[in-house]
Amino acid sequence: MSRDFIRQLDDNHDLRRTQSVWNRLCLDPVLLLMLLLFCAAGLFVLYSANGRDMAMIMRQSTYLAIGFVVMAVVAQVPQRLMQRLTPYAYGAAVVLLVGVLIIGIESKGAQRWISLPGFRFQPSEILKLVMPLTIAGWLSRHPLPPGYKEIGVSLLMIGIPVVLILEQPDLGTALLIAVSGIFVLLLAGLRWRIIGTAVLLAIPAIWAMWHFVMHGYQKQRVLTFLNPESDPWGSGWNIIQSKIAIGSGGLYGKGWLLGTQSHLDFLPESHTDFIIAVLAEEFGLLGVAVLLAAYALIIGRGIYIAMNAQTLYGRLIAGSITLTFFVYVFVNIGMVSGLLPVVGVPLPLVSRGGTSIVTLMAGFGVLMSVHTHKNFLGRYT
Repeated sequence: MSRDFIRQLDDNHDLRRTQSVWNRLCLDPVLLLMLLLFCAAGLFVLYSANGRDMAMIMRQSTYLAIGFVVMAVVAQVPQRLMQRLTPYAYGAAVVLLVGVLIIGIESKGAQRWISLPGFRFQPSEILKLVMPLTIAGWLSRHPLPPGYKEIGVSLLMIGIPVVLILEQPDLGTALLIAVSGIFVLLLAGLRWRIIGTAVLLAIPAIWAMWHFVMHGYQKQRVLTFLNPESDPWGSGWNIIQSKIAIGSGGLYGKGWLLGTQSHLDFLPESHTDFIIAVLAEEFGLLGVAVLLAAYALIIGRGIYIAMNAQTLYGRLIAGSITLTFFVYVFVNIGMVSGLLPVVGVPLPLVSRGGTSIVTLMAGFGVLMSVHTHKNFLGRYT
């Protein structure tokens, strides 16, 4: 019995030592393993979707490596320092958005990028992370639920970058950034009276957006969503071909590298917005189910971290980042399958992208910081 007791004590000691190593690194091993496996599988799908272009795979791998480094660095930042630095990051991001309108480069009818020697980046992607951090930092300094002043200031901080992004134009990113900020308000405990009023005001707001904000091609996307067969050779082509690819995969799929819709160039944007249609054609319904299960595990881990956060600020940022990630997945899958209008949202961690990958990884770094830094005490907890 004494020998068994000593053996058990040694095992527990090793377990505590392993946990302390991860805590010192400020990393969550469960979330890290999920992301590593997911990104590795995503590269296999992207290799087929981009026509076996190894140069693109190497670039994507480089972005992923940079993203994991950024995630590890962000995870080291304590919440107090994060809360202090966020307003400066928000101001810098707004300045960059103004710079996009002045000196940004245009591609496919949109001016969304700033070009620097050797690479270009999309400043609006930064707001996907900075926005929830900014609103959470503001609200956590005041008693909750938020009053009209706190709500008004929050909406102003959300509205400024959203308007600048709409000018690029980029309706999809603008909506996602607005949603990421609104999630923080909801998690902060908005009163039902205010939520009901907002829903009523949304009706005339949608009418105003349709007539005064949305461009002609954006309106056409909505009309195509309602009836894609009305213009099968024009605006309805993307969604029709996407549905064909998804349906032709059946239960088990045609096999890796054997898809026809993407390899014969019927499916546009197969390596970005419509990459899940490639996965569905080659791996079938089972492949899509595995993908959704993997996303569910990542989202579930994020919710777990948010629920176990020891501060108000940590709960707000972890919850909003996790919910926003869920919206990215939901919107992309919804638009590719014809359940939502096409708004140009890539599939997280799978679609080709540079700035978006790094921003996503930075968000997971924030989750790890919330999970591992337990000694931060905000003003209201």
